[in-house]
Amino acid sequence: MTTLVACGGADTASSKPSRAPTLSPGTLAPASPSTSAPAAGEKKAVPTFVGMGLQSAQDKAQAAGFTILTSHDALGRGRLQAFDRNWKVCSQSVAAGTTVATTTMLDLGAVKTGESCPAKDEQAPAKARGTMPDFRGKSVKAARAALDPGTSVEVRDADGSDRFVFLASNWQVCSQTPAAGTKLTGQPVTFKAVKFGESCP
Repeated sequence: MTTLVACGGADTASSKPSRAPTLSPGTLAPASPSTSAPAAGEKKAVPTFVGMGLQSAQDKAQAAGFTILTSHDALGRGRLQAFDRNWKVCSQSVAAGTTVATTTMLDLGAVKTGESCPAKDEQAPAKARGTMPDFRGKSVKAARAALDPGTSVEVRDADGSDRFVFLASNWQVCSQTPAAGTKLTGQPVTFKAVKFGESCP
């Protein structure tokens, strides 16, 4: 999932007071009207962003001349970073100190400030290509996004409490029908899930 410059903690993006504009996923951040575009071919060393708050890291990148920024959920849950100040940077796509063109896109992997960074970025599941992937342990949101958008998907509470799965990125898949490896022919898909932090039955 790709979100640019202003990003946040819910499944839907919100506006926030920031020098960087809030953009739709998949859109590149334009330079501020008051900032001239970087000179063609200009190169600079990429700053260190890991360990910083996401908003502070974005401000630092822009001050260094890098205006094409994106961020993603480093836990692979597909959460949007709508409120950047609530997230911290765990990884960066270009290593600190590397000299690159200022038009290079910088992708920052982030988690919420109260969470621990993973040992390595968890990638969202790849798009299903004819067979059912194994979605166990993945967020319901990421699993849905990997399926054809026309797929009928039902999500049930795996612990039997019949809770409503409201924020899909906060729920992890415990079991699935059809099983991983099954040929996909447009059949409905059912997930049984629990909230992250809970154990699958």
